[in-house]
Amino acid sequence: MTVNVDVKTFPLFINGKWEPASSQETFDVFNPADGQLVARVAKGTEADVDRAVQAARDAFDNTDWKDMNPKDRSKVLYAIAGQIAANAEELAFLEAVSSGGTVRRIGASDILQMVDLFQTLAKFTLDYPFSETLPVPPFPGPAHNFIWREPIGVCAAITPWNLPMVIATWKIAPALAMGNTVVIKPASYTPLSTLRLAEIISQVVPPGVINVVTGPGAEVGEALVRHPKVDKVAFTGSTEVGRKIMSLASETIKNTTLELGGKSPNIILEDADLSIALPGSLFGVFLHSGQLCESGTRLFVPDHMHDQVVEGLVALASKIKLGHPLDPATDVGPVISKKQKETILSYIEAGKQEGATLVCGGNAVTIPGCEEGHFVEPTIFTNVTNDMKIAREEIFGPVLSIIRYSDVEEAIRMANDTIYGLAAGVWTKDVNKAYEVARKLQAGVVWINDWHMLRSDAPFGGYKQSGIGREMGMHSLDAYTQTKHVHTSMVPEINKKNWYGILFSDTKQ
Repeated sequence: MTVNVDVKTFPLFINGKWEPASSQETFDVFNPADGQLVARVAKGTEADVDRAVQAARDAFDNTDWKDMNPKDRSKVLYAIAGQIAANAEELAFLEAVSSGGTVRRIGASDILQMVDLFQTLAKFTLDYPFSETLPVPPFPGPAHNFIWREPIGVCAAITPWNLPMVIATWKIAPALAMGNTVVIKPASYTPLSTLRLAEIISQVVPPGVINVVTGPGAEVGEALVRHPKVDKVAFTGSTEVGRKIMSLASETIKNTTLELGGKSPNIILEDADLSIALPGSLFGVFLHSGQLCESGTRLFVPDHMHDQVVEGLVALASKIKLGHPLDPATDVGPVISKKQKETILSYIEAGKQEGATLVCGGNAVTIPGCEEGHFVEPTIFTNVTNDMKIAREEIFGPVLSIIRYSDVEEAIRMANDTIYGLAAGVWTKDVNKAYEVARKLQAGVVWINDWHMLRSDAPFGGYKQSGIGREMGMHSLDAYTQTKHVHTSMVPEINKKNWYGILFSDTKQ
């Protein structure tokens, strides 16, 4: 399937307007399914970051935005949700032709998640405790005390290429809900849907509230993180880059939210319903060609069930159809780039070299009509041990490692034996047993008899080196505020104040 796309040039989006990059340069965006050029995008510079941050700072300093009452702010979020829904078809197209995500997934999941997140936070904003009165304490004396939660200021959002729109909204929605302004730096592979999303949102919010600077991470991303007028950084990407973001942000002690890598364990218990657990496990690892940070890439299987599970998984994997993401019949699209394809294939080769047994896939494939695309077969390894490279490192591709266990405690020990802790899963008919296992798993989200089921009203984030902080839910709103304690004394006489006698020895007036 070949799809011809009109090649459009996308400028930067700053202060509610399309602006050329100061360099006057552009970079190309290609469709990973067929190699076609789909757009040219402005190549931003540090000077453009300055412009965008200043626009965001000016918009934040306008009290009409940051001091908007919760009822009106809730209406803004609902309006944004409506705009996303109204432009769903265009957004899905831009996402699919640059990220390789299938239109089936984007339409049935991504767009709905985005709309739901803005609507959910619109509800939360009405009830959020922007001001909280504390009880009158016996010590240190009668006083009126309350807590204010205020917006942080200018928020930098640096987003990845795998789910560019969804992950952008994880950062945009809570930032706007709390009265902040935003400058986004999307991944250079997939900037198109984010640029259009910002334009759509700008129809509802004042100029400068949302801005997008596209360009290389080494220049644009680092300039954003280091910028003295940026107050918060939210980043989603690899743990390696997250360490660098954290280091750069420390120069100015910036508030950070980091959602990083994963090597998520997926445990099939002995009583699991395999008619659900087997397709569910493949959904957990092969969705979007395995290019999801919470993918269940390590599958732990009881010894006596191993052969039955492997046979079932291989049979199901053989039915997955690779193809062009705009074809509704496609189950799985391409990986993002030739470089990513080569990385995935190198991990597959490493698995073979370490002694794992390849039972399914393992090759790059050519799809008719997509000869220049980057496709990798759904791949399954058995005889994997938890110390192998393919079981330790995040591959970010369609590669499943099956690891045997003798008892549940051994499975839990191996599941937790990782630097990551983003997600985990358990398959069983015994919910109480599932809760026991879930309690012991070191992960930010645990799915029972399911996978990839993120909720707008629930927090998402990782333990250990999978990140800092949480996105979505009420917790995400907390991450975009700072707290202020205000104390008003109710003691009018100086000699009755608790502190007077502490400093002044003569308390007689």
